[in-house]
Amino acid sequence: MKLGMSPLSQTLCMDKTDTMKMGDVSARLTWVDLWVTTKRSGSKQIILQGITGYAEPGSISAIMGPSGSGKSTLLDTLAGRLATNTALTGQVRLNGHSKTTLSHGTAGYVTQTDVLIGTLTVKETIDYSACLRLPSYMTPSQKKAIVYSTIQELGLHDCRNTPVGNWHTRGLSGGEKRRLSIALEILARLRLLFLDEPTTGLDSAAAFFVITTLRNLSRDGRTIIASIHQPSGEVFEMFDSLTLLSGGKLMYFGHAYNAIEHFKAAGFPCPSLRNPSDHFLRAINADFDKMKSNLKGSFRTKDLESVDPIDRTRTKQVTRIISEAYQSSDQASFFKQSLTLTRRSFVNMSRDFGYYWLRLVIYIIISFCVGSVFFNLDNNFGDILGRAGCIFFVSGFLTFMSIGGFPFFVEDMKVFNRERQNGHYGVVAFVVGNTVSSIPFLFLIALVSSVLVYYMAGLHSGLDHFAYFVISLFAQVTIAESLMMAIASLVSNFLICIVTGAAIQGVFMLLGGFFMRIDKIPKPLWRYPLSYISFDMYALQGIYLNEFTGLTFENYVLDGKKISPPIPGWYAIREMYGIKGEFTKWQDISVLFAMILSYRIIFLLCIKLREKLEPFVRLKFTQYRTDKKLSSKHSEL
Repeated sequence: MKLGMSPLSQTLCMDKTDTMKMGDVSARLTWVDLWVTTKRSGSKQIILQGITGYAEPGSISAIMGPSGSGKSTLLDTLAGRLATNTALTGQVRLNGHSKTTLSHGTAGYVTQTDVLIGTLTVKETIDYSACLRLPSYMTPSQKKAIVYSTIQELGLHDCRNTPVGNWHTRGLSGGEKRRLSIALEILARLRLLFLDEPTTGLDSAAAFFVITTLRNLSRDGRTIIASIHQPSGEVFEMFDSLTLLSGGKLMYFGHAYNAIEHFKAAGFPCPSLRNPSDHFLRAINADFDKMKSNLKGSFRTKDLESVDPIDRTRTKQVTRIISEAYQSSDQASFFKQSLTLTRRSFVNMSRDFGYYWLRLVIYIIISFCVGSVFFNLDNNFGDILGRAGCIFFVSGFLTFMSIGGFPFFVEDMKVFNRERQNGHYGVVAFVVGNTVSSIPFLFLIALVSSVLVYYMAGLHSGLDHFAYFVISLFAQVTIAESLMMAIASLVSNFLICIVTGAAIQGVFMLLGGFFMRIDKIPKPLWRYPLSYISFDMYALQGIYLNEFTGLTFENYVLDGKKISPPIPGWYAIREMYGIKGEFTKWQDISVLFAMILSYRIIFLLCIKLREKLEPFVRLKFTQYRTDKKLSSKHSEL
């Protein structure tokens, strides 16, 4: 069956003009004989079988089918997002050029879930995205114009100053959030847009408005492909083409309005008052074997052949346009991205009460309690333990409370994963932005806690000793924060993150040297290497040297009589805690700052590791759940 040129393609051929707009080129996507397979329980499973079709500029294409039919797999295949352990055969062509994966800048992908920063307004969200993605050579006025036109295009003008919304701030509706997610992807004027079930979770009115928005976007020459599950009749009428899948096989491909005639010819006419999409899915599910046979017999995908000149184009001009318009070099510079991410993260942290402000309030309350309990420590013999215990509790509590930030860390990682997959910026820029933006808040936490505890407890007087105490607490909190971020980058469930983070922190505190002298800790595993990996050991050594060196304590015997000479502070910590002064306190603080850098690098590597392992883990988990369901069904039979 020959497929002729669309009206748009005929116009392009006649006018001999390209459809570039603001530096972009129209995108015609074709896919030929796509087979996707994966291994499950040792055997090969076919997910997609010989799927062929195309999507043209100026059109909106729907991918439909019952659950498990392969809709999301086909969408991921076209977008180049297949898991690394799946096998793909066939061709995906962009403007006639073979592409197994679409390079950055070619396409946008809107996920089923809206992952947004809740404290930012609509305009701020789009502004920051513009700074991250638009070329550095563009002037601020040009970027502002693009942001404004994007807001207008998506119908977000009335809510432009409304925050997205989070756990303590009322914000956008579901439909507005979905349109904002779409706005973030079309901001860079990409001509190809993928959407994974954009109407899921929306009421009929919101779903209609979202698809209407997509319909308007397609009229601007964009190519839009969306997987969708049982759209309403009004929504279905807005689609130009329909790809209908069942069991990984192609049931229908062609103009959406011709699908009714196709089903009628196959023996499944649509009743006059029934929604066509409901009828298609009901027919497939009700009589699957017969439907599959009839539809496959009436629709032969192997005879598809396009004569569209855009698909045949091989000119140097198109190659140049695509390479220039779609290369990541057109993004903002690394410095600009890092600066923008720092600003955006700082704004989010400052506005979200639960991120740092709530913890600061708790730190103030606990620090006041600690200062009251250890109020005005003296230089008596018993105050040696008092000073050591006060310091340990403050440093231990501050670092342990970092697990309270896990819900927010996990949300940050969700936003990063969405933006990273769509090529908005790199991992290093994200780590730099997250690190720099958190420094003022962590330093404020360390400073406020230190002021309350240090002067209420009457610790070692002197500005230099107080400054060291603040710097040490700041380093410890920053290390703990870095460790928690590394865990959050690997585990997306914040409850699991809390348990994991608490366990690691507990082991580090155990090996810090307060509960048992360092030289008494068993050498295999616990002392070497774990105690030297634990930042608590270096923190306590340094802060004890800072506190006790230069102090003397009255000496007592059992009957309470004073004896001479008084006990030097360095002698007390050497005998009680095994701190022999092999390292100076400044060497200990240097190790802590080196650990900050090391843990941030570990954070970066964890992100990279997750990118490699997540597709494999997801597939194995899905296989496990599927096998478990199948085994339970067999046992019931």
